Amino acid sequence: MNFYDLSVERTDGTQLQMSEFEGKVVLVVNTATGCGFTPHYKPLEEMYEKYHDQGFEIVDVPCNQFAGQTPGNDEEIHEFCTLNYNTQFPQMKKADVNGETAIELFRYLKSQKGFEGFGKGVKALAMSAMLKKIDKDYKNNSEIKWNFTKFLVDKKGNVVARFEPTADMAKVEECVAQLMQA
Repeated sequence: MNFYDLSVERTDGTQLQMSEFEGKVVLVVNTATGCGFTPHYKPLEEMYEKYHDQGFEIVDVPCNQFAGQTPGNDEEIHEFCTLNYNTQFPQMKKADVNGETAIELFRYLKSQKGFEGFGKGVKALAMSAMLKKIDKDYKNNSEIKWNFTKFLVDKKGNVVARFEPTADMAKVEECVAQLMQA
């Protein structure tokens, strides 16, 4: 199995085939509308507008598994994102990214790039402290830790990077830009 063998359900119930993105750079992200990281939508949309015509795609998968921070239905989530962040990239049906009910796309992404830490800084320390209370062994599994975890896929379908929500969005864009040039 590879990235292009996978699909994800759109809000209308149809399947978005990852094979449609062959030859493109893809950023897959689990999102939330009521999270401290929700402002990531702004730089995500800016990247989409900047690189989309050159072959960059974002696959937005809303998820309510982290402190119930995505409580709305698909229509409400879409309305929130377009009104507050003018998002234009495709938004999928709300889905689970961890556990037995995790969608296959995220099972695959996690198998390709495991958790490598939150980095340094105040947000990283806060995330570590919070997660230690939830799962003492969180550092040793590949599960998604929180909203706005991002997976970067190159033009050949290789999962080349995983960015935790604490990652600097400028670094994410830098990696996207490098792959766009490759």
